[in-house]
Amino acid sequence: MDKSPTTEELKPAGAASSSRGERRREAKGKVSLLRHKLSEKAKAEPKFRFYALYDRIYRRDVLWAGWQKVRANGGGPGVDGVSIEAIEKAAGGEEALIGVVHQELKTKSYRPCAVKRAYVEKPDGRKRPLGIPTIRDRVVQGACLLILEPIFEANFEECSYGFGPKRNAPQALAEIRWHLERGYQAVYDADLKGYFDSIPHERLMACLRMRIADRSVLQLIGMWLAAPVVEPSRGGGTPWGKRNRQGTPQGGVISPLLSNLYLHWFDKVFYRNSGPAQWANAKLVRYADDFVVLARYQGRELKEWIEAKIEGWLGLEINREKTRVVELSQAGAELNFLG
Repeated sequence: MDKSPTTEELKPAGAASSSRGERRREAKGKVSLLRHKLSEKAKAEPKFRFYALYDRIYRRDVLWAGWQKVRANGGGPGVDGVSIEAIEKAAGGEEALIGVVHQELKTKSYRPCAVKRAYVEKPDGRKRPLGIPTIRDRVVQGACLLILEPIFEANFEECSYGFGPKRNAPQALAEIRWHLERGYQAVYDADLKGYFDSIPHERLMACLRMRIADRSVLQLIGMWLAAPVVEPSRGGGTPWGKRNRQGTPQGGVISPLLSNLYLHWFDKVFYRNSGPAQWANAKLVRYADDFVVLARYQGRELKEWIEAKIEGWLGLEINREKTRVVELSQAGAELNFLG
């Protein structure tokens, strides 16, 4: 039997005498408790597959927390042109939106809209593609993230610092410095080519199924992955779209967790008894798709192992032009990680 919290145990507050602010505070507390229990369950039973999660996602308090997350992050509208401000000013405001989404999810009539493509210029002049879902879809993704995040984060390796609660870039840099000071100055500095847009869907779904048995949740994520991406018009022409066959575009609320989950399996095999953490005494530090492997010596075997796992096993592509081995023991050598 699923030992995760029941809906009855954690049903949202709704007493008519409560003020809106009090109801929201109570709902926040209940969502936090739910997340805590899911995390504890995941930690206690690393091989347990959760099969009663969908009804948690469409709970009104969880959807409300998803809305709060989206509102705090800001951002523009998706393909429907509906902004956060427009939702707040509409009849019924955000509560009306939550009511509609709750009903759509409950009746399984919810279907995501296409994703709007946008581009952000990088420091080197290249452009990073982003995928912007509608506000409605971001709310549902936010609710899904609140339920799935504590399950997967419970078993992520210590070397992973990207996007997780209480995990950040300064911590990743501090660990790299710590290893360098102890003599691990031969560094494989990796760069993955278009990582977010190249994750194989079938392999990603297999990673999800390792812990999630709830078919409705898997179907929900599958719809987001397959949603068409609408490119901006060129020269004033009509915008055009194409269906996603791979990748989880940057810009979606759920994308950071999914991208972290996929590379988690690289972390996992790296630290297994048969991995280079054992036979090469190597150290891995990863922030999302940026990672370094530190060792006292970078031999051919270590390099080939990394590239075989990333490209052959995970089906990703290493950018050979930007990936390099740096010997920091040599005068003038330097490592640039996360800028």
